[in-house]
Amino acid sequence: MMSLDHKIDFAVVLTVHKANPNGDPLNGNRPRQDYDGHGEISDVAIKRKIRNRLLDMGEMVFVQSNDKQIDGYSSLKERAEAHPELVKLLQEKQDMSDRFASVACLEWIDVRSFGQVFSFKGKAKGKGVSVGVRGPVSIHTATSIDSIDISSMQITKSVNSETSEGKGSDTMGMKHRVDFGVYVFYGSINTQLAKKTQFSNEDAEKIKEALRTLFVNDVSSARPEGSMEVYKVYWWEHSSKLGQYSSAKVHRALKIKSKTDEPKTIDDYAIELDDSVIQGLKVEVIDGI
Repeated sequence: MMSLDHKIDFAVVLTVHKANPNGDPLNGNRPRQDYDGHGEISDVAIKRKIRNRLLDMGEMVFVQSNDKQIDGYSSLKERAEAHPELVKLLQEKQDMSDRFASVACLEWIDVRSFGQVFSFKGKAKGKGVSVGVRGPVSIHTATSIDSIDISSMQITKSVNSETSEGKGSDTMGMKHRVDFGVYVFYGSINTQLAKKTQFSNEDAEKIKEALRTLFVNDVSSARPEGSMEVYKVYWWEHSSKLGQYSSAKVHRALKIKSKTDEPKTIDDYAIELDDSVIQGLKVEVIDGI
């Protein structure tokens, strides 16, 4: 399988309607905000959703969340040690870091996409593994175009958790949501790192499909079905490995501005793509699902 032979940049525009796109555990699980009041979704949360979509697509994923686990392993160490080739490498005395990374990249698409740190203790003293893989796919934190309004409500339970003499509905806490927001995040795929991890053109297409369907099968009480939607995916392909333009210049070609003081829907935003500053790139604009 040939590695990726051209640089790729991308952007994803998404909408949030009465949902908590990414709660901050250090702030009572309120939706994340920067100091200017703009909403944020961490790159870690976005990568988690991409991994989940790749799992749904039948791909082998190393970092599986507990609620999406498909192979029965309870830790990353168990998953790695269940691979026969990796077990053989762990038993060798000489340095096996490069071969360990190569096998892991071939086996798991998220390792060859995002990279991974394999750091496990061995059973014997002094034994173990510490291998780092840098992935070619980089993703920025998603940020809302405008500052967001957060609504909070108090929630209670309607039944006792344990048997007791009394009966009551004890206060459980608070639930927070973003009334409406348009977010955008950017990313790039580096060919130099793709060569090292054996990330291919076919893998890039799978990442693009995962971005297009990012919120499929992602329902939760904080994100009800239909409350988060990918509006557009912008996919730029360069004609060379290094690319004709910097990723920053390509990303700036996408311009999003609100047309009203209080936007309520995606139609209240003007979204334009300035092709004049990035001529020569192949651009694909894809509707989300």
